[in-house]
This record gives sequence, structure tokens and C-alpha cells, in this order.
Amino acid sequence: MIKVERVIHLPHPPEAVTAYLADFSRTESWDPGTVSCRRIDSGPLAVGAEWQNISEFRGRRTELRYTLTRRDAGRLVFVGRNKTATSTDDLSIEAQGEGTRLTYRAQIAFHGAARLASPFLKREFERLGDEVSEQLPAAVDRALGSTPR
Repeated sequence: MIKVERVIHLPHPPEAVTAYLADFSRTESWDPGTVSCRRIDSGPLAVGAEWQNISEFRGRRTELRYTLTRRDAGRLVFVGRNKTATSTDDLSIEAQGEGTRLTYRAQIAFHGAARLASPFLKREFERLGDEVSEQLPAAVDRALGSTPR
């Protein structure tokens, strides 16, 4: 299993950050591996909402079906699955001054023979975590405005 964690400081209130991040289709704007992500059900962005995510990693595309498994004031958890892997994006959101402290945790568990590759892929996932910590604040600023609301 591979785990990556980054702490990101945002100048926007936690409620606005949570509302933005609750729509997982927005990963196209901040996750460097996401090629496309679209909602595949309808209704409110609540636990059980689902997305089809196509990601590219090391030149190969893979499709995962993500489900919002937790949504409360301080946390969003999305779990994506396919036959090769289970990927979890765990976002903890807390007030920090007038802004937000976002703790982004990504975890990927490979299944079957793919499990053997985990130790060799850790560095690549760390690099992707670095890119998320650079791209996510810019995406939030574009969506919410460059100054706090």
C-alpha cells in the first residue's frame, strides 16, 4: 500500500473549500493524474455520489469508479475502485485563522500481481502529491476568487 500526505494552506473559509472539493469532478483542475472525471449519478453531493475517473499514470490510462463515502463539516473521503487497485482520497478540512488548513491524504492499494509493484511506485506517487499541493490552491483560487470571501 502506498500512502502520501500533504498539508495545504488556503486563504478561503473551510465551508467554501469543502463545497468546492465535494464535487470530485473538479479533480480535473487539481489532480495531475486525472484526465477526466464525470459524475455518473444525479442528486445532491452526498455520501453515495459516484464519479467515473480516468487517470493516466506512467503513460497508461486507467478507469476507477469513485464513491463519496464520507462528508461532514471537516472531512471528505472518496474511494475509487477497479480490478487492479483501490484508491482513497481523504481530505481533512479545518479552520486556520481566516483560511483553511487542508490535509490531503492519498492511499492506493494494489490488488493481485499489481501489489508487487507498490514499493517501486512510491516515489512517483510522492511526486504526484507534490504536484497536487501546487495545483490545488490555484484551482481553488480560480473557483473561489484569488482573495478570501
